[in-house]
Amino acid sequence: MKAKIHIAIITLLSTLFLQAQQQPKGIIGNSNWMGNWTNFKPANTEYNEATNIIAGTIDKDTKLSKRNTYQLVGVVYVTKNAVLTIEPGTVIRGDDKTCGTLVITNGAKIVAEGLETDPIVFTSNKEIADRKPGDWGGIIILGKAPINTIGGVHTLPFDLEPMLNHYGGQDAEDNSGILKYVRIEYSGRKLSAAKELNGLSLAGVGRKTVLSNIQISFSNDDSFECYGGDLNMNNLVSYRTTDDDFDFTQGAQINISNSIAIRHPFSSDISGSRCFEVDSYDKIGNTDMSKKLTKITASNITLVNLEENNQGLVRESVYVRENTLFNLSNSIVSGFSPFALLEGNIGNGDVNLAKITFKNLIVNNCNGGIVSEAGGANPSIQKFYSNPDFEINYTKLKNSELFTTPNIKGNPDFRMNQNNTIAIGN
Repeated sequence: MKAKIHIAIITLLSTLFLQAQQQPKGIIGNSNWMGNWTNFKPANTEYNEATNIIAGTIDKDTKLSKRNTYQLVGVVYVTKNAVLTIEPGTVIRGDDKTCGTLVITNGAKIVAEGLETDPIVFTSNKEIADRKPGDWGGIIILGKAPINTIGGVHTLPFDLEPMLNHYGGQDAEDNSGILKYVRIEYSGRKLSAAKELNGLSLAGVGRKTVLSNIQISFSNDDSFECYGGDLNMNNLVSYRTTDDDFDFTQGAQINISNSIAIRHPFSSDISGSRCFEVDSYDKIGNTDMSKKLTKITASNITLVNLEENNQGLVRESVYVRENTLFNLSNSIVSGFSPFALLEGNIGNGDVNLAKITFKNLIVNNCNGGIVSEAGGANPSIQKFYSNPDFEINYTKLKNSELFTTPNIKGNPDFRMNQNNTIAIGN
């Protein structure tokens, strides 16, 4: 009897140990949380014609209702601490001719809290056959949270009204409102060769702002870009963006979890588009180096390239510049060339590499692992990240083997395929 009890205890402990080693990788959830509110075929979706115009300045509390469809004309500013509230199910269509753009200025708020069954949609005002990335501007939120530029306050290069275009400050707890169960489609107008609007620009936005369950599709530049600020973000979906899915700079302090970037070769800019682009500054001369460097903590992330047969049209999934802290854990990366690219100076010693952590990952079907722009640094990088404690597992699986239902044409489910023992790590 004692022997049987002893064996049972060993079996139980072994099971618990194995489970502890098998932390869930990629996006997680008891059900497919992308199932009801997302739309991977917005080009086929009929939206009602606009019945109301939004233009100019909103300087008092305003509510948009589901019974109306709105056309966003020109740059619309929410100012003077006003709150723009948007009912679940409301559709706002960005005007193509005037580059409709919504700007939540410093101190104002947006409360766009949709429902899983009734999301809020920002989309193109064009007819189905004519929609394309960059049809309209996007959403810009300017907050009072810290940034690391000299003086602690900065402006965005988007030709905004000078008196209203400022962000940054000392309030990491700043609250710019709520975006939840929101879709943003066909945004990212190119203003000039060097100026491109994003799907969602978050500039100095503070951590009391709620950003959850947001899908950005067919943006002509980045989907999500954070200029400084201090945020917790989760359940984000970036689909077929032209440039980066998640871009962080100016000392951004970001926790991002349970989120996915789905790249497609016909929607990528070959000049250098990635899922993650992480840096601490554009120019070091504009940066107060006594302030925080960009620090990104990303967990349960899925980065997937839908390109077949590695034609090479989509490059690395992650690009990290020097003087940046980046931690990617419990995640799945599939189909990139290579997995991660580090700026050349980073490979010069373990002190720099220790700022960049890759932990408990499945790196699937990638043409290359973690490499440097400076080829000579690759041996030291490979040696550093070959430590088994990092638990980086390189696999060669089809997406259909790795994910539950990776079919964009239907109702995709990019949670890890639990029936695949290779994917689980057994």
